[in-house]
Amino acid sequence: MKYLVFILLFCFSSIFIRAQVPRSEAEDVHHVMSAAYWKMWNDTLQKAIDHGIEQYRKATASIDLPDVKPGTAIQVKQLTHSFLFGGNIFVYGQLATPAMNSKYEHTFGTLFNAATIPFYWKTLEPEQGKPRFEAGSSYVYRRPPTDPIVDFCNQKGIMTKGHALVYGLRLHGHPTWMPDDRNVMDSLFCRHIRQLAQRYGDRIKLWDVVNEPIDQANRGLMPDDYTFKCFQWARRFFPSSVQLNINDVDLHSPIELHRRYAELTRNLLSRGTKIDHIGIEMHIFDPLEASDIAKGKDPYISPTLLKAKLDCLRATDLPIHISEVTVCAPDTTAHGKLVQAIIARNLYRLWFSYPTVEAITWWNVVDGGGASGEPSYSGIYDKAMNEKPAYAVLDGLINKEWKTSFVTRLNKNRQLTFRGFRGKYLLTWKDRHGKLQQRTIIVE
Repeated sequence: MKYLVFILLFCFSSIFIRAQVPRSEAEDVHHVMSAAYWKMWNDTLQKAIDHGIEQYRKATASIDLPDVKPGTAIQVKQLTHSFLFGGNIFVYGQLATPAMNSKYEHTFGTLFNAATIPFYWKTLEPEQGKPRFEAGSSYVYRRPPTDPIVDFCNQKGIMTKGHALVYGLRLHGHPTWMPDDRNVMDSLFCRHIRQLAQRYGDRIKLWDVVNEPIDQANRGLMPDDYTFKCFQWARRFFPSSVQLNINDVDLHSPIELHRRYAELTRNLLSRGTKIDHIGIEMHIFDPLEASDIAKGKDPYISPTLLKAKLDCLRATDLPIHISEVTVCAPDTTAHGKLVQAIIARNLYRLWFSYPTVEAITWWNVVDGGGASGEPSYSGIYDKAMNEKPAYAVLDGLINKEWKTSFVTRLNKNRQLTFRGFRGKYLLTWKDRHGKLQQRTIIVE
């Protein structure tokens, strides 16, 4: 078993060492992805992605250290990212063993700095007037009580996002007791948003106010103009520091739908709605689709088309959150896991290089942790919480390639100047008495 793991890690590493280089299937001895795939994700594109990351994700810092002797060795270490790398935290406390739950929790803070918390009204308040906020509430799969998750994230400094205040899809959104009366629903929506605002205040920093509103005609009865109203209520009841998002449309969808989404959002903004971010989803749910992607046969996620769709949203002048990311493997073999990892790596790099993207959230963190109809092996961990190649990819990007760390010597002007990824840094040096000194700075 150890030998097999070694071989897989060796293959995985060698693939990504050469990931910047255009290749044909014949040139790649592991035959993980096809020549057609690498033709889309070619060397010219990879260089453009690198350029975008350098231009948009880094900043130049100049720090005066007047009390530090020129020539002193300064260690510069990035502690946190300004960019949000998140995951949904939907199976918090629900895995098979305490050790698995502990490892799952540890992922938030070591890999992810943001967590999407499930606030689906249908399971949050299955019985009217008896919401499942507190620890010890009844068990619902993928819908743990919300108070303990908020406490956990706040204690660890994890950015919290509530998903969602209102979701018009009856399957997941409305409690079964919701009446089919638009006027009554209006008052219930207002009361629901006020209740969440009063309970959580600014302890939850972001909210998806309305989830997937543009196809509401096919999703069930809702109050007239409910999207506008929900944003107005949220802005009224939540503290001004809380950020309010709209979320809709899968990047698979035709570009016309992205234009419609942008138009809806611009209409809301023109009417005085305060929207802080626009969210976009990316769900590769079908294993056959993942296989087609590896063969270069899926035109819907070509990098050119993905960028064009982001350009539609950029026209709203709102920062973009890639709010829900599912990358299913074509199968559970070692080869299939590598396909998942390569797809994920290229998508994350493309999104990280886009100027107005500010967050990326992996959806189902553990295999088998999805809702009914979602793939059972789209996690970065397998069902036993073993790390998959996709985990290694994200960890390599977030904690290594996209973190700045180095040692330099202070110049004669006693000024430290460097270019690094945006975030919080720790500077460490020894003073003239040999005593360790430290200072934290923000690069933005």
